[in-house]
Amino acid sequence: MTIETYRDAWGIPHLRASSARELASAQGRVTARDRAWQLEVERHRSQGTSAAFLGAGALSWDVLARRARLDDTARRCFAALERRDPETADWVRCYVDGVNEGLQAGAVRAPEFARTGLTPGPWQPWTPLGVWLATHLLFAGFPAKLWREQVIRHLGPEAVALFAADGPGTAGSNGWLVTGARTATGHALIAGDPHRFIEDPGVYQQIHLSCPEFDVIGLAVPGVPGIAHFGHTGAVAWAITNAMADYQDLYRERLRRTGAGVQALGPDGHWHRAPRHTETVEIAGEPPIEIEIIETERGPVIAGGPEGLEAGIMAPDPQAPDPQAPDPQASDGEDAPQGPPAPDDETRTGGAGGNGIPAEDEAEAGASGAEAPQAIREAEAGASDAEAPQAIREAEALALALRYPPRVTNDLGFSALLPLLRARTVQDVDRALDAWAEPVNVVQAADTRGGTLHRVAGRVPVRAQANRLHPVPAWRPGHDWHGRHETPYAPVDDGIAVMANERGVAAPLGVEFAPPHRADRIRTLLRQRPAWTADAMPAVHTDTHLASAAPLLDHLAVLDGLTPAAARLRDRLLAWDRRMDADSTDAAGYAAVRGAVVRRLAAHPVFAPLAGPPAYPEVLLPWLALVPRVGHALEHLLRAEELSGIDRPAAVRAALEEVAAGPPTGTWADTHRLTPWRALPDAPGDCREPGLAGDHDCVLCTSAVPGLTDGAARGPAARYVWDLADRAASRWIVPFGADGVPGSPHHRDQLPLWLTGELAPVSTDWSLLTPEPDSDSDSDSDSDTGTDTGGTR
Repeated sequence: MTIETYRDAWGIPHLRASSARELASAQGRVTARDRAWQLEVERHRSQGTSAAFLGAGALSWDVLARRARLDDTARRCFAALERRDPETADWVRCYVDGVNEGLQAGAVRAPEFARTGLTPGPWQPWTPLGVWLATHLLFAGFPAKLWREQVIRHLGPEAVALFAADGPGTAGSNGWLVTGARTATGHALIAGDPHRFIEDPGVYQQIHLSCPEFDVIGLAVPGVPGIAHFGHTGAVAWAITNAMADYQDLYRERLRRTGAGVQALGPDGHWHRAPRHTETVEIAGEPPIEIEIIETERGPVIAGGPEGLEAGIMAPDPQAPDPQAPDPQASDGEDAPQGPPAPDDETRTGGAGGNGIPAEDEAEAGASGAEAPQAIREAEAGASDAEAPQAIREAEALALALRYPPRVTNDLGFSALLPLLRARTVQDVDRALDAWAEPVNVVQAADTRGGTLHRVAGRVPVRAQANRLHPVPAWRPGHDWHGRHETPYAPVDDGIAVMANERGVAAPLGVEFAPPHRADRIRTLLRQRPAWTADAMPAVHTDTHLASAAPLLDHLAVLDGLTPAAARLRDRLLAWDRRMDADSTDAAGYAAVRGAVVRRLAAHPVFAPLAGPPAYPEVLLPWLALVPRVGHALEHLLRAEELSGIDRPAAVRAALEEVAAGPPTGTWADTHRLTPWRALPDAPGDCREPGLAGDHDCVLCTSAVPGLTDGAARGPAARYVWDLADRAASRWIVPFGADGVPGSPHHRDQLPLWLTGELAPVSTDWSLLTPEPDSDSDSDSDSDTGTDTGGTR
């Protein structure tokens, strides 16, 4: 057996082993050494046990994780993986064995264990699947359906389009592919940056994995074996962005207690048994709480119970069956007989959602290439006539169930991971991704033979359009799932392919997408050079042009009768180059005016019903917060022909005068500062984080929340350039460093480069790497493993 661990100048682990199984064990062990605290936090988050050592601030997540059955789903998916794909299941077990081998040594290095009194616990074979589930549960943004429901209820269906934008918790990314026709080498380049909440330690782990079967560099997810999202095998490279697809559904459930059991009203008009049990959630420094876990035929109940939500807004539908009335066809605590739905008007309309749209046409509704607001208007027009108003009238005082694909299929897509590592061509990547489940991604790939790939990967169920827009009533027929959507592909036109969460190749699969500004800007920049190189790509990564500033500046341009100070500020902003540069005082002035406009619009009485969200779990409330919703949708709100009677020119005028009376005295970076998430935010030695360039709609996407904060909790969680001509010419960077231990030499050594947009070199030459003295090897550390690198160095 040969397992060797090397490090480069940045402390990045380079692992070499004599088999894929041994390599998986080595990856688990080195990750535990470098990221023991991060792994322990993620393990507890997947189990819903993190409040036991992090305190009440983690309680809402723990309750959601428990009620959504994340750990149980991970167990089911792993058991199914063992039956369906025993090789991958064994490979995952090897990774877990490595984690368990390295945890104690890693915990000694990590001061957080001593601070919390925590002892690392053992990983189970399914723990990596649980970590993956917990990391991506909110990626599809299902809480946005609760927001749309609120908007429909209080402002009407037509108002939904006004707020169409990627939500405050939705992850996005930039990615682009340039074919050999547009590069200096004649081979493709793939580059980009995933936008995530910036965490310390980072959400991506730079790593190099080599064995006789494959030799791959890439960005791994700590706690998960292999390299799922961003990798380069030497012969082929791939990268992803969030497809903004909609693949999770929320169901309003009518529940009732029957002795010690619970029943749920089904679409057949009968009451069906809903398995239930209770669990105890421990909270550091506080008494434990007991929660009820209920699962209906739709999915786990994540909010409410038989007694409804904590506070209802509207009375139940008087024509719906009485939840307390006995069902003559259902015995106490037992499932009702399965019968066909009653032939009422809804089922006779021919639509799977009772909305008049033929079932075969439902999948295509709203799937045109139109801009997001128009697509939402079209979708609402089709789904709201019968379905949406009724669903909204019935909405409150009901439990809420979540249906998500791995819970239904027992498949998390891990069977794609080993084939990705073994890939040599884009066809190999394409076949591997046919097994992908979630999150649903847009993928780009290129190989050394000149092949390219631009596709969506993941599973999106086919169901009624209403399911995609808002929570739907579980007791009404037409909201079940019917198979999965076909995989969309897109050509690489003009030697360029761009993915930035906009409405594009994934349009048939989603409802709301990111504004097109980042994608349009990337295309513009890429067309400005005839021959790109890897070294030139940071100019795209770090572009700060803010196209979404136009609507507010247009409003400023037509104002008259201003005070002298306001007129000077207005003129200055109209002459501004619209770049959110760190040292720009004009960018700071624009952000101040923008924030003031957002606050004034959000404070208007017409939006007052949206200011106080209903009693949903705290972890879901960021999607329901009014000020961030107004801030991210400001472009639509200012450009709409009419906005519920709001005098927008007056709001803009007042905001401008407000800022002019007390203008910001510094630059954009003075307030636009990095605000990373740490499990223990009050760690000793924490310093004031640096100021940043960029903004939400810039290619350099460092997201402020206009009207609430200039701080940036989200941004590029990594940057990469994969060079298909020479892998050693590739580049990468993460916000902090390779080591998760505070104070270690490689904990924050990449931050200076990340701030300036520079990229660190990718090292693949073993002779230039430093072997670790504790490498487990029964042969000479300089021996040749026999790896066929396929041009990897």
